[in-house]
Parts: sequence; C-alpha cells; structure tokens
Amino acid sequence: MSAAATQAPVKSPKLRRIALLGSRAVGKSSMTIQFVENVFVDSYYPTIENTFTKPISHHGQEYTAEIIDTAGQDEFSIFNGKHALDIHGYILVYSVTSKLSFDMIKIIRDKILNYTGTDWVPIVIVGNKSDLHGQRQITTEEGEELAALWNCQSCESSAKHNENIGRVFELMIGEIEQSTNVPEETNKKECLIL
Repeated sequence: MSAAATQAPVKSPKLRRIALLGSRAVGKSSMTIQFVENVFVDSYYPTIENTFTKPISHHGQEYTAEIIDTAGQDEFSIFNGKHALDIHGYILVYSVTSKLSFDMIKIIRDKILNYTGTDWVPIVIVGNKSDLHGQRQITTEEGEELAALWNCQSCESSAKHNENIGRVFELMIGEIEQSTNVPEETNKKECLIL
C-alpha cells in the first residue's frame, strides 16, 4: 500500500463569492487590491469589473474568496442583475466623505433584495476613507445605525493605511457562514398530493 493511499483526503477550501458594490470613487478597487496584494493604488481609474481570489481562514475553516470588484454604481447603473446570481455576500462600500455614496448603498441594497426575492442577504456595510477626518460627512454612528436596521455588520476602513481591510472580509465570511449554517427546522411539515 502506498503512502498516498493511507493519507486522509485533503479538504479543498470552500468557495465564497463576494461582490463589492457602491458609488464610483469610494475605494472598492483600492480596498480589494490592498486586501489581495497588500498595495495601495493611489491613482483612480474607473473599474469596469475585476475578479480576484484570495485564501481566507475563518474560525479554523479555510475559504477561497472570489472577490468581484464591480464598476461604480450611480443613478443610471444602480445594480446589474448578474451580481445577484451565485453571490454569497455583498460588501456595500461608501465613502465617509460623501453623503451621496451613503445614500446610494441604500438603493443598491433595495435592488439586491428585489433581484433575490428575499428580505435579507449577507451584507457588510463599509465606510471607506476613514483617514480623511476633515472631509467627513457621515459619522461612524450613522453607519452603525444603518447596520443595526439591516441586521448586518459594519465597520470603517482606510485602504490607504490598510486599516480594517482584512476585517471587512472576515466580517463578510462570518455573515455568509451565519446565513448558511441555519439549523434545519425540526418540525417540517410533509406535503401530500392527492
């Protein structure tokens, strides 16, 4: 018997597809690149759409995060329906320096719920650019209040200073896993067709 035959099978990491959505220029690409490559991209080039992958460990479980960095949403392209298909969770990003971007994530969430036909999906709200203290238009409390209303996680981040970037994705994996580990009902009713 060979040594390979006696080894336990290697468990492959669970794939989790995460979409970053938000207004243009809120830092979705900067956050993603900072998380995946540990680099801050200073210049702004509007994103069409990119997909990145990175392994994440959460509570002893290995995951492969497939991160979809979307083009910025605005009043003309609020939500692309393909971002409702096969997505496990959504990171809704606004800039703490832009009230308009904060209002936009509310519209985006409504669109997600309409497309998915549910009243809740795994979401993490992120107030990016927290390092721009003098330009702040949205308080930390406003983000926390919205998260409480939506029953989701929130945090503030700075892609420039790599503050809370890893935490954003850890919170997202936690929200996804919480939604997929719901205990099955013990009192299932059977259907009888006559």
